[in-house]
Amino acid sequence: MSTSPNAADQIIGAELACACSRFADEKQAADITILDLRGLSQLCDFFVICTAGSEPHIKAIRQHALKGLADDHAVKANHRDGAAESQWIVLDFIDVIVHIFHQDRRRFYALEDLWADAPRLDWQTGKVIERKSKIESEIAMSSSAED
Repeated sequence: MSTSPNAADQIIGAELACACSRFADEKQAADITILDLRGLSQLCDFFVICTAGSEPHIKAIRQHALKGLADDHAVKANHRDGAAESQWIVLDFIDVIVHIFHQDRRRFYALEDLWADAPRLDWQTGKVIERKSKIESEIAMSSSAED
């Protein structure tokens, strides 16, 4: 009996986003965030965003996620872009896009701010943990700027 996954074992959507997050966590990625973009974007359903502390760390997270998803779930990235040297790597799984950032690049591009309306999912449970309207986000940002 074979234990290798087949096409029937493939995962999609929130389950895939959570699996990507778990693999990133196994390589000590920081600040792992899942943004639920369903209904907000035609690009994909979920962003997984995580932070690495160095270029070798970015590479390690990328390799571990790609290998783990292929081995455990028969899922391969549709497209990969970026290099560790650019401090931002993107893995495109069609309905899930994984962003592996160096901390400086993550702050600079601020994807969570760009997608402030998107609910956040807990990557360990897949449940919604935060949902702010754009107005609530703008109020919070303006009140913190006043402090």
